[in-house]
Amino acid sequence: MIDSTRSIKACAAYYGENADEMEAYLLDGEKRALELGNRGPISFDENGELSKEIREAYSKNGFYIFENVIDAKELEDIKEDLEQLRENFPAGPETTLDANGKPAFNADSKALTLVWSKPLGDPLGGTELANGRHQVKLFEPEAADDAPQAVPVILLGTLQFSDACLRTYAHPKLLQVAASINGEDFAPFNEALFIKEPGVGAAVSWHQDGVTHWDSKDFDEDIHGFNFMAQVYGSTAVNGVWVLPGTHKDGKIDIKKLVAESGSERLKGAVPMICNPGDVVMCNRQLLHGSFPNCGFEKRVTVNFGFHKRSSVLGTKGGGIHSESQVFDAETINRRSKSIGYAIEARKAKYKDEEPYVYKPFEASKTSYVWNENARKDLIDYNLEDLSI
Repeated sequence: MIDSTRSIKACAAYYGENADEMEAYLLDGEKRALELGNRGPISFDENGELSKEIREAYSKNGFYIFENVIDAKELEDIKEDLEQLRENFPAGPETTLDANGKPAFNADSKALTLVWSKPLGDPLGGTELANGRHQVKLFEPEAADDAPQAVPVILLGTLQFSDACLRTYAHPKLLQVAASINGEDFAPFNEALFIKEPGVGAAVSWHQDGVTHWDSKDFDEDIHGFNFMAQVYGSTAVNGVWVLPGTHKDGKIDIKKLVAESGSERLKGAVPMICNPGDVVMCNRQLLHGSFPNCGFEKRVTVNFGFHKRSSVLGTKGGGIHSESQVFDAETINRRSKSIGYAIEARKAKYKDEEPYVYKPFEASKTSYVWNENARKDLIDYNLEDLSI
């Protein structure tokens, strides 16, 4: 695992009179995270279903860390792609030009693509944004004097901007996991990059992702789907996502009350997702989670993409967070599923010796896709129809 000892000490120092408590919290969380027994390679049983041990550990904790999913070659592919994309980011939140004066990658986007924050800030915490699900504001340390005025936090609609992320989206083992959890007719959700640069990366306040089904008569632990979190550089107690294991089964949580009971934003019992580069976390969207500002030395970039049960989205009025609130009918789901079709074809073109995943809804409807320049154009602003529940 990544040795984050220096980062833990550096991070704790930002917390002033609470530095000792923060250091102890980070170290203790790291230790307990590695003792949970919810990590290992992806494995399936003789029927192609996710192995019983993994399924039980995921159900118990609300997350599971699949180790060494993305190999070194594919990781380099992602890094190179994202570095090129980063050079074409807007120079700041108020401009559509990059640092070289050229139109930024998202200059013509109709959909929201970049979320910004002040360095080490918590842009969502304690606000009504995202339906007010980030109920408390986390501590915002003072960044260095030479820090930029604003930093990117989240990039949305990733698949239209990064061929490498599009190909990873169709990783056959990950799609097989999605089918095992959500059924062979699983539906797409949303794709994003989470960016946590050292010394400036923003916090994401404690929250649960689900919106629409908390009071459903059919409520269960999987009704709001899950996210895959592919780690490009790894994840530590300082820069990573923290979770409160088991809370995906508890319904909608009063986070303010939980913070009050814990005595601070350092929630009792929470643990960080500790990952090496190439590990992929499967995280239930109902699990209480968040991340502290990255006051350490290691950066984190997470390639995030989620999937739903089709029954959770069909006929449901969306939550309005990732797309305009609308009723998701079969036609909308089929249109949004083109991301899966293009991704499978793009991956086949790159990894010719790999057995591609077969998405059953395409097979049943005899729908086929081709990855070419017309496909690229078809993905423009595809995230306007994210299946947000």
